[in-house]
Amino acid sequence: MRTKIYNAKILTMNGEEKIFDGEIHIEDGRISLVQPYGENDAEQEKEREWDTLIDAQGNLIMPGFKNAHTHSPMTFLRSYADDMKLQEWLYEKVFPAEAELTAEDIYWLTKLAVMEYLTSGVTSAFDMYKMKSESAKAAEETGFRMVLCGDINDFGGTVHDVEKDYLNYNKDKDSLVSYQIGFHAEYTTSRELMEQLAALADRYKAPVYVHCAETKREVDECIQRSGMTPVAYMNSLGLFRHGGGLFHGVHVNDADFNIIKERGLYVVTNPASNLKLASGIAPVKRYLDLGIPVAIGTDGPASNNCLDMFREMFLTTGLQKVLCDDPEAVPAMDVLKMAVVNGAHAMGLSDCDSIAPGKRADLIMIDLKQPNMQPLHNIEKNVVYSGSKQNIKMTMINGKVVYQDGQFYIGEKTEKIYENANRISERILGM
Repeated sequence: MRTKIYNAKILTMNGEEKIFDGEIHIEDGRISLVQPYGENDAEQEKEREWDTLIDAQGNLIMPGFKNAHTHSPMTFLRSYADDMKLQEWLYEKVFPAEAELTAEDIYWLTKLAVMEYLTSGVTSAFDMYKMKSESAKAAEETGFRMVLCGDINDFGGTVHDVEKDYLNYNKDKDSLVSYQIGFHAEYTTSRELMEQLAALADRYKAPVYVHCAETKREVDECIQRSGMTPVAYMNSLGLFRHGGGLFHGVHVNDADFNIIKERGLYVVTNPASNLKLASGIAPVKRYLDLGIPVAIGTDGPASNNCLDMFREMFLTTGLQKVLCDDPEAVPAMDVLKMAVVNGAHAMGLSDCDSIAPGKRADLIMIDLKQPNMQPLHNIEKNVVYSGSKQNIKMTMINGKVVYQDGQFYIGEKTEKIYENANRISERILGM
């Protein structure tokens, strides 16, 4: 399959910040050529045959956003349990409702989340949830790239399950679905289970991902139990010997910063969820100043409640400016790097981080002909500071257009997905 995108403004995110007018060639899901106009051989161009021609009409083509932390099937809990503290929200509302989910439920609820990702320009998500085979099936059928994250804790799952999934979902390098080792959190997981996970990570020299330092209460209670912060305690168990990532990373001390940097950990900030649950504001600027890579996630649709990367990008920069009392803190290009490049690397998707030959064709088209994008003083800043989902004109994954001009091309009718999601919600929640 050979596709040409032309008449485009291109932001490669490969270290070159300058946007240029040009074209992109795609063969079998990968980028084969990206070039400014005026560099192509006209005679050679005449001989080319294309299966698909996409006229970008002067709009922006850039790599898709990476939602580096989410819980896709929690779409059924959207606007169900709001305005609550995290621990009460989890134990009184979320966990009991999730216990009623079936495998089929996970399948349909994931498809609903995928639709929302696509409208937000998200081309891959780092998804932490149970019944992973159903999420994987939904992702594959819709043409969505998904990285599954281990979620075991004392309430369910075993290290054997994690190892089985790790080997199964990583055996095909060309699959849309891959897997990273992880577990829910320190406060839901026994020391014995964490030590077993550390041994598993050692066996495969694999990174480990976990919810960490999301709330002050979580940190205080861990110190009471172990004498250490969650970061220090999990590090002492050997969980981060091969890197990994912390979801949230809001409440950390100086020693924690040092551990995170020394272990090469990624921090995935989730500003909307942290605000809504009053968990706090992650020290993103300090992470960046220390050379600690930060990615961005929406968290799940039960706590956010939407899966909108534009909102997350704006909150990431806006909150740091207020937190640091510095309007220069975390500028737009830093945020774009977090949402695209750092997210890809945090998820193990190094071939999806930029527009360059050999990279996966996971691309989005930003509509620059909307009022919120005019005038075009600085397109990158427009995307971060004034952009919204209305500007996503096209989402392409693995060289295939899966969303364009409000239409989904995911092998399923929109109405059927909505119908099933509402049926599931009514059965479990009575809503």
